[in-house]
Amino acid sequence: MKTTEDFLEGQLLLIDKPLTWSSFQAVNKLKYVLKNKYNLPKKFKIGHAGTLDPLATGLLIICTGKFTKRITEIQAQAKEYTGTITVGATTPSYDLETQVDFTFPTLHINEAFILETTKQFIGEIDQKPPIFSAIKKDGIRLYEHARAGEEVEIAYRKTTIHEFEITRIELPEIDFRVTCSKGTYIRSLAFDFGVALNSGAHLSKLRRTKIGDYDVKNSISPSDFENTFI
Repeated sequence: MKTTEDFLEGQLLLIDKPLTWSSFQAVNKLKYVLKNKYNLPKKFKIGHAGTLDPLATGLLIICTGKFTKRITEIQAQAKEYTGTITVGATTPSYDLETQVDFTFPTLHINEAFILETTKQFIGEIDQKPPIFSAIKKDGIRLYEHARAGEEVEIAYRKTTIHEFEITRIELPEIDFRVTCSKGTYIRSLAFDFGVALNSGAHLSKLRRTKIGDYDVKNSISPSDFENTFI
């Protein structure tokens, strides 16, 4: 059994973030559980190493105590995701957070075209983050500009896609597995993939499965974590 000192010295906790939870909610849940169990100080340090959107599930690494100094190092590691891209429609957020705004033809899309198109996204690419993201522009987060109906210019960023594997095609759904560098937006990848298919697309499912050598198979849900410490 862990001690108060263990959590102050530092622990890496692998959490399987549930659907609709924010990363902030997951951290707060663990902080509440640990402070109640171990009588930790008010300024007890705890934080996550890489945000997951509320509509994504999967691996969230939470660092405690002195291990919060490792957050930057962990965030820099390659990530692996699995998910589903739905072709034929776009949304302003590039995922299911917002409603469909435009629809597109898909009759010309077949398996060969899909597999050939993935090759365009392997290696270093230019990617524009979604307007519905936490990146700041003029000191204000982009999603705040978006919700206010304001148009802002978003700069492209360099990112690297190491692997882009198609695992199921059942149009309009396309399942995938991606490994990528820090800072990659899978929502933007889905949107850009739709454009490359001469159509439109949005991300309809996302799960983070790995961060570096850390695997979601070794993680537990926040509720299981809570039950462990009751």
